[in-house]
Amino acid sequence: MEMLKHYFKSAFSVDSVIFGYDEGALKVLLIYRGAKPYIGTWALPGDLVKLDEDLDDSAKRVLYDLTGLSNVFMDQIRTFGKVDRHPLGRVITVAYFTLVKIADYKLNPSSWAKEAKWYAITDVPKLPFDHAEILEYAKKKLKDKVRHQPIGFELMPKEFTLSDIQNLYESVLGITLDKRNFRKKLLAMNLLIDTGYFQDSVAHRPARLYRFDKTKYQHLIQKGFSFEL
Repeated sequence: MEMLKHYFKSAFSVDSVIFGYDEGALKVLLIYRGAKPYIGTWALPGDLVKLDEDLDDSAKRVLYDLTGLSNVFMDQIRTFGKVDRHPLGRVITVAYFTLVKIADYKLNPSSWAKEAKWYAITDVPKLPFDHAEILEYAKKKLKDKVRHQPIGFELMPKEFTLSDIQNLYESVLGITLDKRNFRKKLLAMNLLIDTGYFQDSVAHRPARLYRFDKTKYQHLIQKGFSFEL
């Protein structure tokens, strides 16, 4: 037993990459650190795991303590464990991520987080620890997820245009999609319900409004349907 003691001197932490979509832009939630190390920097919401706490419970607690966000479903994506990733000692972190509609959540930073703010994914400041590496990995996972699961529709209003959903996918994927091909592929899936209505109070020609048929999607999944964009 004496030989094993040095193996129990590592700490665990959780870090969360909370992506948000709002006003046609993909953003990420950062906190302004009011505690050492790296005090006075913007970072991903994260903290140490308590000794009597499960990882998933810890991720939820830390996110709530630092940002005020709750009832956010997060996926565990990877463990980061470089020996020197934390200046105070050996800390292994488990990363989580999710994509939310910003308008549905109100930020209320507390504990040692002096501020919480949504940053455009193209305007993220220099991050401490290995948070830049974690963010890059989460971005890749998000791109893969939106291509294979219709999570993008959950960020749309109940009724949306084809341009709305294309703007979201372009923002998340970081590319410009061919308008004709994107719409042809999307409509061929037969997962959109034509409401029969059009936009109103717009300066341009009103576009047709659609709804996502979630019930039909769940039914098709049971038959082996593969969502691919």
